[in-house]
Amino acid sequence: MTSHSTNAITPRAITCPAVLVAAPASGQGKTTVTAALARLHTRQGRRVRVFKCGPDFLDPFWHTLASGAPVHQLDLWMTGEADCRARLALAAQEADLILIEGVMGLFDGEPSAADLAQRFGLPVLTVVDASAMAGTFGALAYGLQHYRPGLRMAGVLANRVASERHAGMLQSSLREPEQWLGALMRNPVLTLPERHLGLVAATELTDAMQRLDAAADALATTVLGKMSIDDWQRWSVALTFEAATQAAVEITPSTPLIDTVLLGRTLQGLTVAVARDAAFCFIYAANIDCLQQLGASVVYFSPLADSVLPHCDAVWLPGGYPELHAARLSANHALRDSLHAHVALRKPLWAECGGMMSLFETLVAQDGVSHSMWGLLPGKVTMQKRLSALGPQQLALGDHTLRGHTFHYSTCETPLAAHARTTRPGVEIIDHEGEAVYVQGSVWATYFHAWFPSSPTAVVRIFQPTTKAHT
Repeated sequence: MTSHSTNAITPRAITCPAVLVAAPASGQGKTTVTAALARLHTRQGRRVRVFKCGPDFLDPFWHTLASGAPVHQLDLWMTGEADCRARLALAAQEADLILIEGVMGLFDGEPSAADLAQRFGLPVLTVVDASAMAGTFGALAYGLQHYRPGLRMAGVLANRVASERHAGMLQSSLREPEQWLGALMRNPVLTLPERHLGLVAATELTDAMQRLDAAADALATTVLGKMSIDDWQRWSVALTFEAATQAAVEITPSTPLIDTVLLGRTLQGLTVAVARDAAFCFIYAANIDCLQQLGASVVYFSPLADSVLPHCDAVWLPGGYPELHAARLSANHALRDSLHAHVALRKPLWAECGGMMSLFETLVAQDGVSHSMWGLLPGKVTMQKRLSALGPQQLALGDHTLRGHTFHYSTCETPLAAHARTTRPGVEIIDHEGEAVYVQGSVWATYFHAWFPSSPTAVVRIFQPTTKAHT
């Protein structure tokens, strides 16, 4: 956080029960357990704040529904340690319990979920899919606990267990019996539906809350689910807010994590229209906060349902699933014309991944059917059966760099030359492995998903209509 003052204050330590929910690999049930925990404690009247480790748009839908509170990302590279610490500390001021869902396996990635846990002293609750193991469960739990010295372990929860007898075998395999947090029995109701980019968003399912309640009911029968608030206090973590340069301001949940005063140019008085519906749903809550903290008014529209853009100075088309709704998007000629009129006035349009896909002339779905899209960019995008790109990326805009990631199943063919390219962390030389950034008039489009708080100045350059050069 950048300060408004040079007067120093003593950093405030705030204690709150907090735990990182991790696993030995993806697909073990981390999201279900995290959401079930959030729902269970929320039903009991506790204020729960949930965070997601790493870049992820879909799991937070479930956690938001379960907790009734916004879900933000924590990543030592993408969001940065200071941002992580500030968000955790602000959450601790208003919450009775903090849950953080890990990413992939506990030690996977650089930085990993284990790195995050160790940096902030978070105890790790491990979820293990035990459906095809018995004694090995204990070996796996022991290995995860002792692989890295200094990592605090809260215990292990067995998931997708076949029977009470099976649960007993798993429990007896642990070398340290106090690590046992119980077993969730195998139940199709507790499996959240998935598609090619991950979980189906909770907002798309009419029975999402019933699924969460069923998972919470199942968890309530386990050792973990029966823990009292005193038991949770054993996992309390002192989360200290330390400003990057000491700030003489009272830190409250509404305090911006960015300083708009020193930016020189803000988005004050501007309106940014953000596409938000089933086709465009990959939106970090912190990105919306960032736009608003920069002074912008944020309004939403649905490219699936609306025929005209709302009155606005700039448009953001985030990622999502345009390939699943290509026929409806193609048929919405009125909105297409409204977007063309917006660009004809040289008003900014920032399109990420699925947003960019919709701007090309043609989208070829996985079934091979071609759809005419909005035609603001020449060329076509084609869905692939395998992942085309995945990983952290950064985009330099002048002296400022936006951090984020890329994750997509489509490829694009266009006569447009790349105006810029993203790079991987630690890579200074721009190469073909980075995502292209295409520029056509006031349109900026890329597969790159940006984390706006990583560079508010770059965000101002993207959405400020008077900006003539973004490089």
